[in-house]
Amino acid sequence: MDNAAREQLIEMARHNIGHAQNGTIEHEADVFRVPAANYFDEQRFKLEIDKIFKRLPLVLAATAELREPGDYKAMDVVGMPVLLTRGSDGEVRAFINSCSHRGAPVVTSGSGKAKRFVCGYHAWTFDQKGKLVAIASKDDFGSIDMSAHGLVPLPITERSGLIWVILDPDSKLDMDAFLSGYDKLLGAFGLENWHLFEARTLKGPNWKIAYDGYLDLYQLPVLHRETFGEQMSNQALYYAWGPHQRVTSPSKQLLDLLDIPEEKWSRDILSAGVWTIFPHISIASFRGGGRSIMLSQLFPGETPGESYTTQIYLMEKEPDEAQRHDAYKQFKLLEYVVQEEDYATGLRQQRALEAGARKEVLFGRNEGGGHRFHRWVERIIATPDDELTALFQAGTP
Repeated sequence: MDNAAREQLIEMARHNIGHAQNGTIEHEADVFRVPAANYFDEQRFKLEIDKIFKRLPLVLAATAELREPGDYKAMDVVGMPVLLTRGSDGEVRAFINSCSHRGAPVVTSGSGKAKRFVCGYHAWTFDQKGKLVAIASKDDFGSIDMSAHGLVPLPITERSGLIWVILDPDSKLDMDAFLSGYDKLLGAFGLENWHLFEARTLKGPNWKIAYDGYLDLYQLPVLHRETFGEQMSNQALYYAWGPHQRVTSPSKQLLDLLDIPEEKWSRDILSAGVWTIFPHISIASFRGGGRSIMLSQLFPGETPGESYTTQIYLMEKEPDEAQRHDAYKQFKLLEYVVQEEDYATGLRQQRALEAGARKEVLFGRNEGGGHRFHRWVERIIATPDDELTALFQAGTP
């Protein structure tokens, strides 16, 4: 972690301690209202796919998933087939997973290791850089410029142990403007060298209902009272870097830091809370089996009322047998909490909203994260391609 990032984290810790001492949080100026139709309207949903998910950088993998040269990951992202691969030169690249012959995917969804990608339709072959290197029965096929028929590359960035991809191959969006310095704070986790423990995918409600939950501590003692919620505060403090947010609680436990010199404040304490990466990522820290995180990748489904979330459990160190057992129990608990508490409630909320139960959804003065998230959604949808970088440089929706 660089010194500037650590100083920012320490400043946030001081801020949290101040609120913990005073028993306070920060409040928004007023209650915020979101039209209920934003969670189920078909036209609105299409706008969100086109203007948000198909234009902005998405975290499609952790470095731990593509650790070695030849590692690849193929996935479908809001209807776009994407192939990620790390070349023998160590660089990670992204392509539209579509053969330049007839358009079939050159790799089926999943992960593995390969030096070449051979389309299963007609055996056209591509290398790790997406270059077309072989055509089956080339003399019979006819003459084409092979250098002009490689896989279509997508803009990609690897920072702080995470891999961002933009689904628009012609995007001119400035990545530094979009990240707003947030990647340096994420560097506090040191994810570059972490290990992939396990991953799974859960089905959920509209993607914004699911995302609202990542920013919500108000729910903890109520929705999660049967699991861990009774031990948690429902008060939240929010910190923002452009559209990305960190949510923490002004816990009284932080007061113990006052007896410790700041230079000895641990990385665990300084990076606690939930870190969200707009528009679809949540990172939460845990201790099951050792220092670990759950990286939740949230994607819209095929209809407004559907989403799916891939939960990627990463561990700081390769676990031994006992730590693996503890990590498995932790991950199973998290699966239950999200599937049976968060998303089960969200699906019921989805049905009620679709039935016309409410015209508006409310976010209280204590729910500032939701205010910012929905304001960013509105601004991004309304912003033309050539003004996106300027929007993120401005820093506020």
